[in-house]
Amino acid sequence: MKFTTSLSILLLSGSMSYASSLAVYQDHTFYRFIPKNNFIGFSKGVKAKCEGRTLPLDMSLSCPSDDRLCQVLSGLKDAEQKVEAVRQNSKFLGQLASLPRPATVDAGLMIESAKELGEAQAKLLREEKDLRQEAEMKERVFDKQAPVRLAIETAKRCDKEVELTLPHGYVSFSTAYEADINDEKEVRVTQTLSITNRSGIDIEAERAMFYYRSAHQTVYPTHFYPWIVSKYEPRPPIAVQKAMKKRAQMDMLMNTEQREVLSAPTVSYEDAREYKVEKLLLPSTGVPLDVKVLEWKAPLSCEVRAYPYTDTKAFHVCSFEPKYQIEQNQWKVKSSDEVINEKALGEYREGKYDLYTKVEEDIQIEREPIVNKERETGIFGGTARKKDGYRLTITNKSDKEKELTVIERIPTSTTEEITSKLLSINAKNKVHYTMRKEGQIEMKLTLAPDEMKEIEVLFELSYDKDLKVNY
Repeated sequence: MKFTTSLSILLLSGSMSYASSLAVYQDHTFYRFIPKNNFIGFSKGVKAKCEGRTLPLDMSLSCPSDDRLCQVLSGLKDAEQKVEAVRQNSKFLGQLASLPRPATVDAGLMIESAKELGEAQAKLLREEKDLRQEAEMKERVFDKQAPVRLAIETAKRCDKEVELTLPHGYVSFSTAYEADINDEKEVRVTQTLSITNRSGIDIEAERAMFYYRSAHQTVYPTHFYPWIVSKYEPRPPIAVQKAMKKRAQMDMLMNTEQREVLSAPTVSYEDAREYKVEKLLLPSTGVPLDVKVLEWKAPLSCEVRAYPYTDTKAFHVCSFEPKYQIEQNQWKVKSSDEVINEKALGEYREGKYDLYTKVEEDIQIEREPIVNKERETGIFGGTARKKDGYRLTITNKSDKEKELTVIERIPTSTTEEITSKLLSINAKNKVHYTMRKEGQIEMKLTLAPDEMKEIEVLFELSYDKDLKVNY
């Protein structure tokens, strides 16, 4: 399923020719623009072309004073310079205090001088500490925005379009989903695109495209080759096998017609999901830019479900049919302004999408096997019949009625030598259940406030008395 969504951050442009463009793939980023000067940014591993010809790049200690990142770096260098100045002042003060003292000194004057030196030293140390913390904060701010401190610039001036190829991870994006299930009959899904730039290059693009696929894909040439059936021959001795294998390898190298790509890896290609953003301003701040992609509604059905054989916690699950393909399975779920779960999980299941919203804390479930004395094993003719089972204790701890779907199971056999059947499901009040394929039991329960319900599930296994079974 492929769809392209336009995200209008500023006014849409009707022109089909773009002065600058950005294309972000899962492995590379391509940025095309007309440069104002030779300066590129603060990055590394970047490749540049001018009208298709490779542009050499140089490192530089200087940068344009009106550039945003250059100003951030200048602030960092100024802070580091202040730290060094205070450190040198403190060092000089220490050297001054260690100078030789005259043979005759005034004790009071000496004490007063030592006191002043000590106070000055303490003040400088405190100032150095504060300035160092400020410099470290500015260093973290800059490092979050750019991978290096040295500027890069083109060795030659290009007055035409420059294409930059940025390494993987410098510009990244991801999608996020939010589900609002205010009335549990309808879900409102909001999808957002989160874009992050930490390339060290401030990006301005008239048109930006984001692709959930790689720019570089290797698809090996593959052709039909016949599936050969031949007369069985016993395996030759190992030494002969090695000689035949070596000869076969030589034949394969010499005969190009027989050199089929039999062991080429299987390439999996998914339909592209792509997004378009007009008038994108993406400074290299390392801070995600979040923009809305889609918002749509769908009918919703929710229930409380439990699988006691694998987990005794009950949980809420809501199902709906997505109008668009869901591209990742972590969600934020809310009900109006109330956050239900910041990291809910979902999955496609039987033609629908199931969203697992939260644990049902008010339902307590215990599962235990039926005690040994209640088991019966007998042999009738050559067939052994073994009865077994388990007991479920389900408690509604809340003061409200709860409806619950319990998914349980009995053993299922993959061979005709062993058969399995459900004997009974016993409870004080009748339990409505459905027996499904592969031993699955689906029970629909309604629990009154503070009600506890005990359910016994009994089954029987039949097999040849000489067999040993495991389940």
